[in-house]
Amino acid sequence: MFVVVSYDIPDDKRRTRVMKTLKDFGNHTQYSVFECDIKEPVYRRMRERLKRFIVEKEDSVRFYFLDEDAVKRIEAIGAPGVRRAREWEIIG
Repeated sequence: MFVVVSYDIPDDKRRTRVMKTLKDFGNHTQYSVFECDIKEPVYRRMRERLKRFIVEKEDSVRFYFLDEDAVKRIEAIGAPGVRRAREWEIIG
């Protein structure tokens, strides 16, 4: 599955923890955005790890699920386009 994760976290320490956690699961595409090409069990593990750092009344983490057709239609201006996980690559 292809998941775009965005976050808005006002606390520097928590935001850094979230960013470092997400680096284990996907590609950092913008300041608070990651693209993750992962399987369902890995997604659940990522979510559980993120929940450890989040203060629900202050922080926001969003998960956008894209089907294969939507992923093929992603366009980018500037930085490299979408990077997909390779079959042999271990993430998370």
